[in-house]
Amino acid sequence: MLACILLLSLFSQLNLIHAQATQVEVTENLDLLGAAHPNEPFWLESIKHQGSSAYNSDPAYQVFRNVKDFGAKGDGIADDTLAINLAISSGNRCGGNDTPCNSSTLSPALVYFPKGAYLVSAPINTYYYTQLVGDAKSPPTLLASADFEGMAVIDADPYIPRSGSQWFGNTNNFFRSVRNFIIDVRRVPPERSQGTGIHWQVAQATSLMNIVFEMSTAPGNAHQGIWMENGSGGFMGDLVLNGGKFGLWVGNQQFTVRNVTINNADTAILHHWNWAWTFQGITINNCNVGFDLLLGVDAVSIIDAVVYDTPIAVRSGAASSATLAGSLVIDNMRLSNVTTAVADGSSASVLAGGASITIESWVQGNVFTGTNPTGTFIQGPVASARKPSVLLDNAGRIFGKTHPQYAEYSIRQFISVKDHGAFGDGETDDTAALQSLLDMFAGRKIIFFDAGTYIVTSTLTVPAGTRMVGEAWSVIAGKGRAFSNQDKPHVVIKVGEKYSCGVVEITDMIFTTVGPAPGAIVVEWNIKEPVWHQGGAGMWDSHIRLGGAAGTELELATCPPGATDIAPCMAAFLALHLTSGSSAYLEGTWVWLADHDLDGDGASQLSIYSGRGILSESDGPVWMVGTGESVIFAFIGQYFN
Repeated sequence: MLACILLLSLFSQLNLIHAQATQVEVTENLDLLGAAHPNEPFWLESIKHQGSSAYNSDPAYQVFRNVKDFGAKGDGIADDTLAINLAISSGNRCGGNDTPCNSSTLSPALVYFPKGAYLVSAPINTYYYTQLVGDAKSPPTLLASADFEGMAVIDADPYIPRSGSQWFGNTNNFFRSVRNFIIDVRRVPPERSQGTGIHWQVAQATSLMNIVFEMSTAPGNAHQGIWMENGSGGFMGDLVLNGGKFGLWVGNQQFTVRNVTINNADTAILHHWNWAWTFQGITINNCNVGFDLLLGVDAVSIIDAVVYDTPIAVRSGAASSATLAGSLVIDNMRLSNVTTAVADGSSASVLAGGASITIESWVQGNVFTGTNPTGTFIQGPVASARKPSVLLDNAGRIFGKTHPQYAEYSIRQFISVKDHGAFGDGETDDTAALQSLLDMFAGRKIIFFDAGTYIVTSTLTVPAGTRMVGEAWSVIAGKGRAFSNQDKPHVVIKVGEKYSCGVVEITDMIFTTVGPAPGAIVVEWNIKEPVWHQGGAGMWDSHIRLGGAAGTELELATCPPGATDIAPCMAAFLALHLTSGSSAYLEGTWVWLADHDLDGDGASQLSIYSGRGILSESDGPVWMVGTGESVIFAFIGQYFN
């Protein structure tokens, strides 16, 4: 902590120096600070693209695809449907009506859309392991034509005609992201439900972010922003939805939705089933119903919501004292000109609204105290949960931080790891090359990990000041003797030295091991955010995936179900350790010990072992937003302090 305070003093002095340098020309400031000029393209469009798929049999396989290189015009006139789908599908990828493929990590793709308006008359079908990324400086528009036919403008799990089957299993539809778009369906006649923005039937390691949906505001229209019938997700955030019958029509086992604004919809959120959902930072303006929670919904948490000019804020199916069904937690909801705060399924008032009120904490469901296994059914106010101030923003809401994309920075501010000696070929030991460039450029440049698999054979330290960006989930994998002894575990990725302080931002990366690795602590997180930079030490859309993928040597041939010799199938000692003195903002992070093979047939069960999932000894602050872990042997998560 002393180091953080000393750094704050230095930061203040630097600010003073900057304020005194007022005579410097603006263009010189842009160059010195690494800021992009207004007319400069988004850096992702300009950077040299040399990413690869380490275990793909085609050495020329293309990870990065610019849709204009495949014939898309982006002029709002030409129909770009075929060109966009060609950009997504080329290269013998996993997906399609005619080639069954449950999953694959061998054919990742980052499909890039420069600024413009892309007219489409049929769905953009996203193959497995795909990122659709628009220009973050000037988000492109996906414009549905008046004669649009299909499920949605973007379809994450298409239905196969005449069979009723789908491309992917809904709980196995991992690794996909859509970001930086305007999706406009207003040309589609208002009465047609083909005016849907995204069909998002997905599972873990998925995200939607920085998207604006434009839909009809005609009375009785059938447009929808996001349609999700089931799955096992997931995270979405930083969305704006204007108009429509439904902003979100969603159902999934579990999901986190953060920082979403819905304006002028009939129903802002229609939620038809779940196990558990969290809605954080939702703003609803001028809708008829805010949250419509149907009978299939088990548990919903609504945190830091604001509802304006909407007759019913929450309508909930009947709660039951005997089951989880209908369980509801409302924490810090502000209402303005809302007649009914909570209604039952027949719209009868359970909790009155008002011209201007705040619901501090209100619950519906069974409340448990201490170790007593018998709950008491409550439908009313309860004492608010204690929320330390370090977890809150200036408005007293739980803090959130958008996935960094560095749209404000020039290409001059980025360096590529493959330009500095790293191979990422899944075979070469890249430890020395990566450590050298991290030490050299931390705090000076944004480090771009070209798509690939980077092998490290000893601890790789990510220094304070590091900003690292992957491409279609670049992989760093620990391999070798250093990680072989569970009695003397060894760290693969060390984020900051113990008790260090500074900014670290990690996006679009995967951390893993090449097995067996019984002594691997995959990620040790030591860094603490600076006192002036809330959420300054964080990780977004980055995952720890253990086994079950090509190159891990922990696949079906080695670790079949029921295998009695577990030694060859030890994936790690511990997946993620948040040490004392650290802080962390984790958003959309998934820690997964693979229970089935993503490659091969994409379905066969595996017997892989890891002793521990997430161990947090941090004294905070720690935010885990849309963060989950699955199928860890000894413990899933253990949290102290």
